[in-house]
Amino acid sequence: MLEDMDRRKQAEEAVGAEWAEWYFLTPEERWREQDKMWEIYLAHGGSLDPEPDSQSPFFDEEEWRTLFGHGRPGVRVVRRGGV
Repeated sequence: MLEDMDRRKQAEEAVGAEWAEWYFLTPEERWREQDKMWEIYLAHGGSLDPEPDSQSPFFDEEEWRTLFGHGRPGVRVVRRGGV
């Protein structure tokens, strides 16, 4: 048990407490935590649509721009003034 505590302390010193906590989760625990993060990402307007590849020979810039005119997320100003 003492060895495990030493490993945790070394991990915290190396990468910080939050990352050390992640490292010591089991794969099942990581999976559950990842599911929670995806739910938050999607709730905040994130999208699972892939980013367009402008280097692809099939990339059509005109088609890509029209997608964002139909209610899809895009870049916008959230706040112009100071805090």
